[in-house]
Amino acid sequence: MALVAVAIAFLAGFIISAISLVLLKGLPGLASSLASPEIQFAMKLSLSTSIISTLLCFAFALPAAYGLVRFDFPGKGVVNAVLNIPIALPPVVSGVALLLLFGTTALGNELAARGLKFVFTPQGIVVAQFFVNAPYMMTVLRSTFKDIDPRLEFVARTLGCSQLQSFLRVTLPLARNGLIAASVITWARALGEFGAVLMLCGATRFKTEVLPISLFLNMSTGELDLAMAAASILIIISLTSLFVFELLGASYKQFEISRVEI
Repeated sequence: MALVAVAIAFLAGFIISAISLVLLKGLPGLASSLASPEIQFAMKLSLSTSIISTLLCFAFALPAAYGLVRFDFPGKGVVNAVLNIPIALPPVVSGVALLLLFGTTALGNELAARGLKFVFTPQGIVVAQFFVNAPYMMTVLRSTFKDIDPRLEFVARTLGCSQLQSFLRVTLPLARNGLIAASVITWARALGEFGAVLMLCGATRFKTEVLPISLFLNMSTGELDLAMAAASILIIISLTSLFVFELLGASYKQFEISRVEI
C-alpha cells in the first residue's frame, strides 16, 4: 500500500505542478490576450473546425462501433485493427500520410479540380482532426455499447420493434451519457490536435492558426503572453471536458433501465 500511495502521490504532484505553472503564467494576462485579434481568430477557427470534425466523427463512429460490438463477420478482427491504426500512429505521421494522400496524387488533384482542397486550408484541419479522433471516439462508443445488454434489444424486437426501432428506442437512450461523454472528450481532443494539423495544413497566421498552432507560433517568436494564453485556454477546455467525461461515465453506470420505453 505504501508503494501505491507513493506512486499516486508522485504522479499527481508531477502532473499538477506542470499544469499549475502554465496556468500561473497564463491566467493573469488571459483577459488582455483574449482581446488580441490573433487569439480571437485562433479560437473561432478552433471551435468551428473541432465542432465540424466531432460531428463527422460521431456520424461514422456511432454505426461502426455498434456494428463491431453487435455483429460477427469474417475478418472482424482485421477490420477493427485497421480502424484503430490512427490511434497507434504518432499524430505527425498521420499528418504526413494525409499530406501525401491529398497532395499531388491522382486523388488530391481530382479533389482540387472539384474545389476540395485540403492541403494548407482550414478544410484540411477538419480532415486531420477527423482522421486522428474518429477511431478514438469509436473505441469509447464500443465500450458504451458493450455495457448494454443485447437481450434488451431482443426483447424489444419480440414486442414488434424492428432492429432500427429497437436501436433508437432502447439502445440509444441507454447509451445517452456515453454518447455525450464520447462527443465531449473527442471535441476536446480535436480542439487540441497539433501534429496532424501542422503537417497537413501548415502553420500560417490568420489562415490555419488554430489554438495549438497559435501556441507553437507565439512560442517560436517569443510572444510568451499570447502563447501562455493559448495554452491556458486549452488546459481549461481539457479539464472541463475531462470532468464532464468522468461525471457522465459515473452516472452512466447508474442509469435506470426502467426509464427506457419500449
